Amino acid sequence: MNDAPLIRLHARDNVLIARRAIALGEALPGLAARARAQVPAGHKIAARAIAEGEAVLKYDTVIGFAARAVEAGEYLHTHNIRHEERHEGYAYEFGTDLKPVALLPQDQRAKFMGIVRADGRVATRNYIGLIASVNCSSTVIHKVAQWFTPERLAAYPNIDGVVAFAQTSGCGMSSPSEHFDVLRRTLAGYARHPNLGGVIVVGLGCERNQVPELMASQGLAEGLQLKSFVMQQTGGTRATIAAGIAAVEAMLPAANDIRREPVPASHLKIGLECGGSDGFSGISANPALGAAMDILVAHGGTAILSETPEIHGVEHLLTRRAVSEAVGRKLLDRLDWWKRYTDGHNGQFNGVVGPGNQAGGLANIVEKSLGSAMKAGTTPLRAVYEYAETITERGFVFMDSPGYDPVATTGQIASGANIICFTTGRGSMFGSKPAPTIKLASNTPMFERLGEDMDINCGQVIDGRLSIEQMGQAIFEHILRTASGEATCSEKLGLGDHEFVPWHLGIVS
Repeated sequence: MNDAPLIRLHARDNVLIARRAIALGEALPGLAARARAQVPAGHKIAARAIAEGEAVLKYDTVIGFAARAVEAGEYLHTHNIRHEERHEGYAYEFGTDLKPVALLPQDQRAKFMGIVRADGRVATRNYIGLIASVNCSSTVIHKVAQWFTPERLAAYPNIDGVVAFAQTSGCGMSSPSEHFDVLRRTLAGYARHPNLGGVIVVGLGCERNQVPELMASQGLAEGLQLKSFVMQQTGGTRATIAAGIAAVEAMLPAANDIRREPVPASHLKIGLECGGSDGFSGISANPALGAAMDILVAHGGTAILSETPEIHGVEHLLTRRAVSEAVGRKLLDRLDWWKRYTDGHNGQFNGVVGPGNQAGGLANIVEKSLGSAMKAGTTPLRAVYEYAETITERGFVFMDSPGYDPVATTGQIASGANIICFTTGRGSMFGSKPAPTIKLASNTPMFERLGEDMDINCGQVIDGRLSIEQMGQAIFEHILRTASGEATCSEKLGLGDHEFVPWHLGIVS
């Protein structure tokens, strides 16, 4: 147990992190100063005097500049740290920080108990999914899913549930358009997801996102385990509900006829997410998850970093890890797109983070991004993908998405993620289907307060009980158990039925 009140992250840092709340006037070990203010746990305190305009360093990275002269022991936060954008013409480096990956031999790679589909795809869960092509069919698919209570599914013990993926778009939108393409790509990604043992697509009939065109454009063909209905042709609401129930009942025997068997961890694609971040997230949960992803990549698996606004300010650290300039440039192109997209609007691209992040000790988007990017570990960036684009590359990859958690994870699952690892400092109550979510707490007090929602306590790093490497190994082992069928906290609570949120890009007309 480490009782030291302050954490030094790098020898060159001019800030320290409060391991616990610091009282006004408290003596600060290692500093010839006393605390000049109350400093909450997870927040920053000046390690020495910092001149006005001098860079504020955390992890030896610039997170802002002193808005005025700061004395040793002074509290540092939004009131005295000035955010500045990276200047135009900054010379990005590509591939200058490549860490070689020592892939383990096949016979030494970890395994989990997965579900192998007839076409060779590997699942971690086994659901029947109902997909709405448009908001107008969302009630119908919810009614169908609600019919299949645990009692009605008792005869099918290998089915994890029947889940409705309802959405609020599909009509009143421009088509063709980028929004239209993203929606179709997302719906198709779910329809093809290995965690769905059967799929039913339901539309209204007059929407822009027509079901036949949706399926044809995405290469989806009807068969025993993939059916579609159009309400205006089927006979309306009640008739479509009845037809949907009958279709699911017909799919259940084949979907239930599965068994879990040992498969290599190379089949794992992990979506990396963070929400409600605090000052400890970038010290415990995020780097520990990054250590787990380094292990996964060595075993041949895939780590998917997303939330493009939340790498803003530290993208130069990722381009240095790009396997080619083309990969690095694609990442920068997505950031340029976001700058145009958010121009004139209040968002994280103006440097300001949310109230919860600020209360947790994060002063601006650069500090938040610094921690957020750590989820991806240290291996080379192998590819950059559009939102919900099918991920085929193994290793560490990036998928463009908003920072809004449900939208980001929806895109990751559509891209093929079969587990989501979600770090949080303030406490997130998120869950997802058909890929389960593992939630990682950054600090012990929150883990103990919200234990019913948290799977892993990364606060053990802050407490001095485990190293980052030990915590990473524990996370990797937890991922293998989850992939083998062990229920997560969010699954036990029944979360995931309302967290399917495709990205809305365009106008509503």
